[in-house]
Amino acid sequence: MKYLRQALISLVILTLLTGVIYPLFIYGIGKVFFSNQANGSLIEKDGQIIGSSLIGQQFSQAKYFWSRPSATSGNSYNGLASGGSNLGPLNPQLVSNVQARTTALESNNPDHKPIPVDLVTASGSGLDPEISLAGAEFQIPRIAQARNVKPEQIQQLINQTAEYPLFGLIGEARVNVLKLNLALDQLSLNLTEQK
Repeated sequence: MKYLRQALISLVILTLLTGVIYPLFIYGIGKVFFSNQANGSLIEKDGQIIGSSLIGQQFSQAKYFWSRPSATSGNSYNGLASGGSNLGPLNPQLVSNVQARTTALESNNPDHKPIPVDLVTASGSGLDPEISLAGAEFQIPRIAQARNVKPEQIQQLINQTAEYPLFGLIGEARVNVLKLNLALDQLSLNLTEQK
């Protein structure tokens, strides 16, 4: 009976420590020091939440940068179904998907440079909000034509919104598609106001 009592007391104490106190402590640290990240890194425009900088979105209009393909089941960029397609490089379905994406990119982009691989393959999570700088630069001619702006202006936006490897070593140079598309909309608004 003595051991049962000690075990129950230990269970209650450890449950309070690891199930209540520790999670509240970590939650408090997140809210105080990492408020934006703890709230989902949400992006607002005109007082409305339009997305998160952590989860990709689908863009299909010619005037926008297109995101990396999503492999989530159900809807594209479904945060509840995060995961890769798990298709191997010789899988006929993967080959078919890449061919279809390549055809779509070639038919919608007037400048037929080699297509960066991140524009035709999904990421491991299926939710990648970023594309490579090469993936963004590949799309410049289409967007410049659709928006009637100079390609140099779009390249400048890419340079301004690009994120580079941490300490020049960790990660790849990339650009957040949602943030870049918001900058594009702002550029178009500024050009309209100047006329």
